[in-house]
Amino acid sequence: MQYKLTAPSLVEGCIQLPASKSISNRALILHALSGGEHQPRNLSDCDDTQVMIKALTENSEIIDIMAAGTAMRFLTAYLCTRAETHIITGTERMQQRPISILVDALRKLGAEINYEANEGFPPLRINGGSLSGHRIILKGNVSSQYISALLMIGATLKQGLQLQLTGEIISRPYIRLTMQLMKDFGATVDWISDDTIEVRPTSYNPSVDYFVESDWSAASYWYQIAALAKDANIQLNGLFEKSYQGDSRGAEIMRKLGVTTSFNEAGVRISKTVPTIKRLDENFVDIPDLAQTFVVTCAVLGIPFRFTGLQTLKIKETDRITALITEMRKLGYVLHDEANSILWWDGERCHPDSTPVISTYEDHRMAMAFAPASYLFPNMRIEHPQVVTKSYPSFWAHLQQVGFKIE
Repeated sequence: MQYKLTAPSLVEGCIQLPASKSISNRALILHALSGGEHQPRNLSDCDDTQVMIKALTENSEIIDIMAAGTAMRFLTAYLCTRAETHIITGTERMQQRPISILVDALRKLGAEINYEANEGFPPLRINGGSLSGHRIILKGNVSSQYISALLMIGATLKQGLQLQLTGEIISRPYIRLTMQLMKDFGATVDWISDDTIEVRPTSYNPSVDYFVESDWSAASYWYQIAALAKDANIQLNGLFEKSYQGDSRGAEIMRKLGVTTSFNEAGVRISKTVPTIKRLDENFVDIPDLAQTFVVTCAVLGIPFRFTGLQTLKIKETDRITALITEMRKLGYVLHDEANSILWWDGERCHPDSTPVISTYEDHRMAMAFAPASYLFPNMRIEHPQVVTKSYPSFWAHLQQVGFKIE
């Protein structure tokens, strides 16, 4: 299936954004660890969260998390604390995504985990039970989901958990997000030095009534639309000004690209102004999920850029660095990469495809980040548009709500 989008010149409307996937999946694990009866409210309706809910409620021997990377990491750690045996698996792509760093750390805590196929990759056989370890040392540049998975189960360990991170620590906002949610559920967790987090042994509060805020990552695509449209006035409901989500920083970067933000009781209102910069240099180490949004936005606006801190993009749903270079060339933009962690564009152009078809690589963010490019490329098609269900199932319907035509 392919979608062809016709974008409206004026975008005006009110969008009820989906709940945060990042918060939903953490809240579900913390709720499960607490033994509480009532699930968190306003959970995301995306594939990743639905997979998590199914795994936690059905408690099957074989758990298929499909393409949900967050669920794979969080559930692997969680299942190690349960006195049960499970096999956790996923899609072909998921079975190519490395997980040995997390497995090795859990084994040091006393977990019994075996690889069912290829060493270092899912599927995993987990014989859960009581973990006896206390101290773990990890490189700080690993996926924050490994760190979050360990922190959340840390409170349930007999001695708690002391986690030391060496070298450069990336994705600090996601670590802070996890720690804040843990505190909301009753845990005691703090940085005891610049590189070490301590989680004290405690029981999570089973009576927490948790409400999940809307997703700032999803909001980024509406900021992108506002930046590329001729005019825009969009209300985005459910966002908090004092958000736990690191991706809320995207609003400040978008201000440079000509999108203003004003907070109100329901969320935020965004509108189009004039970009204040002619070039954007930004470190995305704390907000890697916004990289695709800003790559497409800057290029279509004709604003050269250099984005660093992209080292985790290689192991996402797809190799996002290679995917961006490939698909942007179809639109006539020649991007360059360095050291598997930097993407830059100096304005170099090539001849675009007459009818560009954007491949999405089973990656929801490829589809959503490229959709607003229809402002400049009305003949563009988005391939396999259904991938958006991973994080934003209503994305296409919401575009139609504000005047986009989809064929």
